[in-house]
Amino acid sequence: MRILFVAAEVAPFAKTGGLADVALALPRALASLGVEVLVVMPKHRSVAGKTDLHEAARFAVPVAGQLKDCVAYRGVLPECSVPIYFLGNDPYFDRPAIYGEGSEYPDALERFTFLSRGALELCEALGWTPDIIHANDWHTALIPALVRSLGMSRSKEAKTILTIHNLAYQGAFPQSLAGAIGLSGKALEPYVRGDQVNLLRGGILSADLVNTVSPTYAKEILDAGDGLEGELRTRKDDLYGVLNGIDTAVWDPAHDPLLWTTYTRRNLAGKAKNKEGLQKELGMAEDPRAPLVGAISRLAEQKGFDLILPAFDRLLDLGVQFVVLGTGAPEYERFFRDAAERHRGRVGALITFSEEWAHRIEAAADIFLMPSRFEPCGLNQLYSLRYGTVPVVRATGGLRDTVVDVAHDKRRANGFAFETYTAEGMLDAVTRAVSLYRDDPRAWRDIQQRGMGQDLSWEGSAKTYRGLYRKLVR
Repeated sequence: MRILFVAAEVAPFAKTGGLADVALALPRALASLGVEVLVVMPKHRSVAGKTDLHEAARFAVPVAGQLKDCVAYRGVLPECSVPIYFLGNDPYFDRPAIYGEGSEYPDALERFTFLSRGALELCEALGWTPDIIHANDWHTALIPALVRSLGMSRSKEAKTILTIHNLAYQGAFPQSLAGAIGLSGKALEPYVRGDQVNLLRGGILSADLVNTVSPTYAKEILDAGDGLEGELRTRKDDLYGVLNGIDTAVWDPAHDPLLWTTYTRRNLAGKAKNKEGLQKELGMAEDPRAPLVGAISRLAEQKGFDLILPAFDRLLDLGVQFVVLGTGAPEYERFFRDAAERHRGRVGALITFSEEWAHRIEAAADIFLMPSRFEPCGLNQLYSLRYGTVPVVRATGGLRDTVVDVAHDKRRANGFAFETYTAEGMLDAVTRAVSLYRDDPRAWRDIQQRGMGQDLSWEGSAKTYRGLYRKLVR
């Protein structure tokens, strides 16, 4: 099979969240199963210097009634031979940020129409015929309708699959901008609701198959689908949940070059060294007995920070240290900067994006806090399991699918979870975790080692995607 995989961001070339990690790891895992994959993304400014680029094609892309120049550059994904093509148009993509600075760029509809249409034009220019076109999130949700309506020689027979990584982001624009898309009549209808163009809605209704990134989230969105419940229910028979994996070569505490000290499941001594290293680096009290709680996240309400803030002093009253890494809502950024000042030696705040610190916190923390309001899949709880950092999560979406509470099944337990989205529910789960950490080190080590021993790789998920592709081809 030939798979055209299209995404707005792919690590390490451009990344704002989990989509970029998936768009790197899944194509590599598919290739290892013998699937031929070609990845396409925009040539964002951040791509520069991250891979050797070779001009592969030049062509025009119709957007907003005009022909926009495109130069396609070929590179390869890291540590494999999977080709990745970067669609270059400086006015659209040579910008400081991927999506916007403070708010979304006003020409976002044009930019991602260019990406979607450009991916199909690239197939024509290369003479490459895909069997499946795998679109990701709203940025590429136009592809199913474009495939059906344009009848381009290389892609007209391709089947389409749309993966929803986060339903909260739908690509909604005023209907007055619909002319940028280049669709009309029945092809445009699925994308129009009221006075808006909603790209994700259209993709859900137009794709041959739709999936989300965890089985539980696929069920949850039929009743709580951010306004798209009706559309999702109409596709219920074509809606699947496939749990994300992680890149176990990149996220491996035994060989991670970003850590102060590496360690293994059988020898966790290095984990304590990483905790000591983080405490020193951030000016925190070097107390090996204080439970260190870590949070790595976009600082947004969805991620549970509206629970953490009002409960923060009570959280510290448990005798924990707390370190947070992330950027987001200004009020959350201010809160954690102030907290680090008010609680010097106990709170560390890294208000930035840093892959290096993400690895270090995962290795140093004893507990990882992830109290999300909703979570399509989540990756950080998987990284935490891999690094022997016990997750405390809200039981929703992919968090419910991956974290088994100690109170529910001691033989399979790998963390702690709470059901009701309240600060009290979160504090109760953290309190239970802290108590076990202090009172029963042997049981705590068992939970750590159980998580570290799980198969969290992409191999199983890639096989499931391959099965969906085969289903479409048949």
